Amino acid sequence: MPRTHHLFTLALVAAFAIHAGAQSTKFVDVGRGDVPVYLPSTYDENTPMPLIVMLHGYGASGPIQESYFRFRNHQESLGFMLAIPNGTIDNFGNRFWNATDACCNFSNSSVDDSTYLLDLINAIKAECNVAPRSVSIIGHSNGGFMANRFACDHADVVASFASLAGATHNDPNDCNPATTVHMLQIHGTADTTIRYNGGFINGNRYPGAIETVESWAASNGCALVPDDSSPPLDLDRTLPGDETLVTTYPQDCDAGGSAELWTIVDGAHVPNLSASFSPLVIEWLLDHPKPCLADFNNDGTSNTQDVIAFLNAWAAGESVADFNGDGEINTQDVLAFLNAWASGC
Repeated sequence: MPRTHHLFTLALVAAFAIHAGAQSTKFVDVGRGDVPVYLPSTYDENTPMPLIVMLHGYGASGPIQESYFRFRNHQESLGFMLAIPNGTIDNFGNRFWNATDACCNFSNSSVDDSTYLLDLINAIKAECNVAPRSVSIIGHSNGGFMANRFACDHADVVASFASLAGATHNDPNDCNPATTVHMLQIHGTADTTIRYNGGFINGNRYPGAIETVESWAASNGCALVPDDSSPPLDLDRTLPGDETLVTTYPQDCDAGGSAELWTIVDGAHVPNLSASFSPLVIEWLLDHPKPCLADFNNDGTSNTQDVIAFLNAWAAGESVADFNGDGEINTQDVLAFLNAWASGC
């Protein structure tokens, strides 16, 4: 290549890089050391961007989990921040998350990972411009249990979560989400570590994939009527064809809530992930933000028509006008709604 052409090419590349920004990493520490937060070149501190938090499995780590999921490869095209924290180390030398009775606090640690992750997300929000209605969590195995636990404890924070080979609490009373959450369960039928139909770890039972999904469907107000009409997916590159069945529970779900199951037929605990796995999961998470509460008439926009619709419902004493959820319909609801409307959602 002629030198002048080479220099011209470098100049174009440099100009594009300046225009598009550059990939960067921030580090956030809330008491356990630095947690990397990866930002795509499209990140603009003046524009809110979705955040995904990735949780590793038992005995793994953040870097190991990312080398398996490879979410960073899709940050440029899909536009999201990615935080990859580590759990603490137990008496057996393994990193873990203290999620449920079954998984995976085998050393009876008192560590509070639910609060730690909440503090981490709040710290990231203080450092970066996080889209408040688009905070998502994904975890594998023990990380999947922890994603379920976090959504139970902090449903007001997380919009959507995905669990690969994890499960929720065995006792439904241990999960009391304050509001709706979108959830996605991904599980292989040949998983012998966390069994598709449920099982026991050290004498503690965990629910199966269908039981987990239907528990969340019920919490989200969805009718427990499965719909298997969606086309299958290819999530495991070593299994023939589109081996993953998609089950949804689309009827009667409350705003901001849904439940979905991707069953990898003959899939193992650690599936051989296809090239489509990560973009499909990321797109699912990003496509399920929390609803805009100020869009009171549900027409997709927040404008004066929503104020009129709310005031009409409030004047009529309709239950939907209890905007602050305190069980009473009064002027506090008007103030709460107008504050949400003024902020855009």
